[in-house]
Amino acid sequence: MNSGPKFSTAVLWTLMILGFALVPVLMRSSYQLNLASHVLVWGLFAVAFNMLWGVTGMLSFGQALYYGLGAYFVGLMVEYLGSAWYLPAIGIGMLAVAATSFLLGLLVIRVGGVYFTMLTLAFGQLAWQITFKWYDFTGGDDGIQGIAAPGFLQNPIAYYYFLLVLVMLSIWILKRMAYSPFGLMLRCVRQNPERVRFLGRRVRRNQLRVYMVSSLFAALAGSLMAGIDNSIHTDMFFWTTSGEVILMSVLGGLNQFFGPFVGAAVIIIIEDIVGAWTEYWSLIIGSIIMSMVILFPKGLVGELHQLKLRMMPPKERRSE
Repeated sequence: MNSGPKFSTAVLWTLMILGFALVPVLMRSSYQLNLASHVLVWGLFAVAFNMLWGVTGMLSFGQALYYGLGAYFVGLMVEYLGSAWYLPAIGIGMLAVAATSFLLGLLVIRVGGVYFTMLTLAFGQLAWQITFKWYDFTGGDDGIQGIAAPGFLQNPIAYYYFLLVLVMLSIWILKRMAYSPFGLMLRCVRQNPERVRFLGRRVRRNQLRVYMVSSLFAALAGSLMAGIDNSIHTDMFFWTTSGEVILMSVLGGLNQFFGPFVGAAVIIIIEDIVGAWTEYWSLIIGSIIMSMVILFPKGLVGELHQLKLRMMPPKERRSE
């Protein structure tokens, strides 16, 4: 009786992995490979962010801080130590982000609501300002160009498959977390933190854990993006980067695990199509996304899920 959801999930994973794996085979230009790579990285960033907001109810406007740190650890270590440090830099950057998110998390989780949001924004903007001003070390607003992965990863197709494996593995880990007892506790924290405390569970400890998890995978996304664009820049720390990943989550559906990934894909594809078509791309993209949010208040995946439920017989609908 319970094999249905498991079967549909397996089919979804298979189709998603197969679809992305076939991109290098079916592509007509290297630009399409680059576009698919951006979808994967932004999708990972959005899913990681949604663990914080969609699952736990903590709206952070500063996740760009960790995205930028992951990218800059890779870029700076390759720039000053050589391309052989590319892969170690990913791991070192994630360790540094783990320590940073732990220390900052101890501070930001002490406040809630809009105060949490504004405090995370402040730390993100502080990092952006330091990176922007420290020109001799970070390259300032010019960033760092010519970041190259070592060995066979310099081949764009090899790097794409390396990226695909890491992103899919990361999303699988996040999904296991989201539907584990830990994920259930996070949903309880979002719905009624006072009752969680009454039951003897530590709300702040769980909030700190998910804050660190979200930050770690945001850093991984940033480090992988450095290899896709072969460059890093200060905008990776800027608040608009956090705003974009929030929009992706809302558009795809906050209450659906794969919603943010779908939202990321839709926004990137729309930006690509409209940007190549007109110089007024920002106005048109804003209008399209605003219309989609109004028409689909539960997000694209959320509305599809509601449509699926309405088409089910009553007995099956209750089991869902």
